[in-house]
Amino acid sequence: MTSARVIVVGNNKGGSGKSTIAMHVAIALIKAGQSVATIDLDTKQKTLTHYVDNRRDWAREASLDLGVPTHMCFETVGGGVSEVETLGRSALSEIVERLGRTHDFVVIDSPGHDNYLTTFAHSLASTLITPLNDSFLDFDVLGTVDPNDFKVTGISHYAMMVEEARRQRSLSEQPAFDWVVLRSRLSTLGSRNKRLVGEALGELSKTLNFRLVDGLAERVIFREFYPRGLTAVDDVSQMTLGARPTMSHITARLEMERLMTAIVFGHLIVRLRDLSDANRTAA
Repeated sequence: MTSARVIVVGNNKGGSGKSTIAMHVAIALIKAGQSVATIDLDTKQKTLTHYVDNRRDWAREASLDLGVPTHMCFETVGGGVSEVETLGRSALSEIVERLGRTHDFVVIDSPGHDNYLTTFAHSLASTLITPLNDSFLDFDVLGTVDPNDFKVTGISHYAMMVEEARRQRSLSEQPAFDWVVLRSRLSTLGSRNKRLVGEALGELSKTLNFRLVDGLAERVIFREFYPRGLTAVDDVSQMTLGARPTMSHITARLEMERLMTAIVFGHLIVRLRDLSDANRTAA
């Protein structure tokens, strides 16, 4: 297996901000001096691919050294169903292995639907990041709740897929991945819905063993970044954005810095805990 750390951004529901998070994580790592490769598994939308292309084009047009990840868009293979699945897994495994030999991190953006490749990609993860819009409509991919008191009553299809990916990783004798669920597009105002969703996620995190982290708030600035391939962690100036930086830029950058700290340091804590558990078992 690759020595690089593999970060998979996944959620079976579209519109959760997976590509935005994948791009921001990749660029934040580059800014921190890491070598990063990205893989786009969404062969239809190709949002991450277009995001990286936009960044490369804008860097060239504006003569800016923005830092661009090594990028690959995964192409589907032909053949019968079983052959396609075998060849697809083999091809993705080979790509991750090859990129992992020359990069510190490989960031994989998965599509908003469940298929054999999505599950397999999750099984390759060192860290799984699941952005989740702050509503019970999006919570439904992880779990179900009682309509009377909003208590968790069970787990849903995406959570089951993650459990299968964990099982596959265990069968190959790989250490468990660190699962981070991000509450994305958070309202800046308190509300009953925000409180109830937070309580349900906190309850579900104990069952599914994921870490719950506040992600990025709903900000127009993230949509403005996309055409030029920019991110909140870039040194956004009037030259790069075409407008003066605002308080929204500064706040978005602080949110992303807090998010990366939670992801990176949380991963170290989980790994130390796993090592401690392994040592106790060996003893």
